[in-house]
Amino acid sequence: MKNLTVGFVGFGEVNTPREIIERKCGSARAVLAGLGVNLLVTPPVSDDPAGNDVRRAIADLSAKRMDVLVVCIAGWIPSHAVISVISEFKHLPMVLWGLAGYYEGNRLITTADQAGTTALRKTMADLGYRFAYVFDYPGKPSRVEAVKDFLLAVSASRTLQRAKVGMMGYRDMNLYATLCDGVSLKKALGVEIEVFEMLEMVQRAECVAAADVKAVVEKVRREWKFEAPAEPETLEKSARYYLALKTIIEERRFDAVSLIDVDGMKKLLQLPPAMILMLIANELNLPTTPENDTLGSVTQLIVRALTGQAAPYFEFYEFMEDRLLVGVPDYVPAAVVDGDMLVRPTRFGSFSEGVLNVSKVKTGPVTLSRLLQHGHGYAIHSVTGTAVAPRAWEEAGWQQPAPQLPGLEIILDTPVEDFAENVACQHYILSYGDTTKELKAFCRLNQFKFI
Repeated sequence: MKNLTVGFVGFGEVNTPREIIERKCGSARAVLAGLGVNLLVTPPVSDDPAGNDVRRAIADLSAKRMDVLVVCIAGWIPSHAVISVISEFKHLPMVLWGLAGYYEGNRLITTADQAGTTALRKTMADLGYRFAYVFDYPGKPSRVEAVKDFLLAVSASRTLQRAKVGMMGYRDMNLYATLCDGVSLKKALGVEIEVFEMLEMVQRAECVAAADVKAVVEKVRREWKFEAPAEPETLEKSARYYLALKTIIEERRFDAVSLIDVDGMKKLLQLPPAMILMLIANELNLPTTPENDTLGSVTQLIVRALTGQAAPYFEFYEFMEDRLLVGVPDYVPAAVVDGDMLVRPTRFGSFSEGVLNVSKVKTGPVTLSRLLQHGHGYAIHSVTGTAVAPRAWEEAGWQQPAPQLPGLEIILDTPVEDFAENVACQHYILSYGDTTKELKAFCRLNQFKFI
């Protein structure tokens, strides 16, 4: 958030002792500055009859471009004074932050902060402001973390406004759940979906230097642990296509990539793309998904921007009474591997040999999330739980002895039936820890429904 410029304006009624309002607003500014953001500050505003404070605040806050405005209510204030200031910046996201009283001995001293915020909350919502409502408790530490969640959502949304997803091919396997409406997505988040043909990768691969291919193969052999030797052709072909995609990614500045998998790489090129996707994820630090999962890729960008994590995709294999079995039939990024980066050359059904990741996955508290179209807008569906190492399992169809795919059993914090009622796709994005607060703030900012 260090690149955010946060405007700060405090409010307190003209008859409230000025020194109290200034002291409370000063304390709030100090904790806000502790978040590392750039502050643009104006002195507290009162409802002075001449309107001098309002005009001064507007002038101060207009002096520099802001990303978000914190509206700090330090005491009762007639709503018109607040609206007169913030209406000049209605295009910005805002935080309506009500401060709180304090104790002198056993006596609570209040300036009726929440009288001010409760007079404003519905009014601001009815007027169409995009804002978070935060309030402190008397005698307790400031709830600046709730403000931080919203500022983080603002920062993430700014990142998404400039983001571009590279989509090699379109609608793998004619799936529906991985499709998206590019125009509504652009309108909602600013994300650009750029489709390119698999033929471009193939043509560029023909120009990749043999020495560069050799260097990638040697690095893979050195850093990954192979359960059995892979065919040299499989490694070299995968490395060559990775290097071809690397040039496309860097030229077009993609922030995430998805590849046509079953109907493209496997069917037409006879090469499962797991090794290619691992290289993109690990060497270029890009989120990746197979099967042209557009909204999966965008969910990865959201989760990454909010948490800084790798945001791998997982898909559902089984629903159980209290948990989900999730796994991937190809790869996980190195960032979520527990132990060695373990790989195995193998094949599934009639597909050709590919290098399959069979690593163990880190466990612990997790959140599964998915961006989805909802009515005329968007929503994020999310669930929390505890990921544990899975029991012995295999997916039918793999070459015997069948690999145990990278997977987790996720013991949900809510009933499995409740999650299943809203599940939106076979792919969900995993983050470690409970990231619900951050996702809710992101939804509030972008006027998405949180499910």
